Amino acid sequence: MESGFDHAPVLLKESIAALNIKADGIYIDATFGRGGHSSAILDCLNDDGRLLAFDQDPQAVEYGRQQFNHDTRIVILHCNFRQVAKMVAERGLDKKINGILMDLGVSSPQLDDAARGFSFSRSGPLDMRMNPEEGESAMQWLSTVSLNELTVALKKYGEEKSARRIAQAIIDNRDEMDITDTKQLADIIVKAVPGYERHKHPATRSFQAIRIVINDELQALEEGLQAAASVLAKEGRLAVISFHSLEDRIVKRFMRDISSPPQLPAGLPVMNADLEVPYRLVGKPQVASDEEIKRNPRARSARLRILERVL
Repeated sequence: MESGFDHAPVLLKESIAALNIKADGIYIDATFGRGGHSSAILDCLNDDGRLLAFDQDPQAVEYGRQQFNHDTRIVILHCNFRQVAKMVAERGLDKKINGILMDLGVSSPQLDDAARGFSFSRSGPLDMRMNPEEGESAMQWLSTVSLNELTVALKKYGEEKSARRIAQAIIDNRDEMDITDTKQLADIIVKAVPGYERHKHPATRSFQAIRIVINDELQALEEGLQAAASVLAKEGRLAVISFHSLEDRIVKRFMRDISSPPQLPAGLPVMNADLEVPYRLVGKPQVASDEEIKRNPRARSARLRILERVL
């Protein structure tokens, strides 16, 4: 189990309040990380309450099982949150879940550990896999990806304006040497786009894009949202914290669509008010306070959205 990597849970009070926790309820922390949100949920539960905690990172799972090994209320599972419906069904808990929390993105221990390959400011192996036991690493993907595919990925998932120039630089350098190190890749990007945005490292958007591709993050999010909403009990809530616009747009669209009446063909003698909608939005999106941002700058872009099952 690793040590030395602190993780401050973002929007902790707000997300716990969003779940509207019942002391004897059944909850899911779909992104365990280092257990900050899970600990706060457990503090609200009595001996009859239960918590399922998911994480696709084996290091997080190992940490959690050691940290909470004496607490029989929590079970920590090594899986992606896109599997939530399967995990719930296996335990006979479908439509019995009182609340689910999803804290998206990369955890502080993953970012701060150079060996995980997420950081453009530290030298480390170019990996970027949330689960290092599955799939290909960023190094492997970059060694074979085409110029067009890389350009599209940087533009689509990083919203990178200089996508073509960066992609070309990566391909050109790849032809001369193996790109195996995070700092090596970051330096290639810096040279490709001199004079970038103030207060933002030139590699920020590119690293985000590559990470999203390697972990299939946006597809997993869409599947995870659908699965999470499907297993909620009546009055159960789904609380989602996103950190960049691509994630937040998916969460916003999903919650808006699932809480809206279906669009009916014109002329049918049915009013939207006559249609029962099983979900509702709870409040407006919440953001971190200035005080929290001072304590934890990574909270700056966090946004919390809440959905409740009403039928």
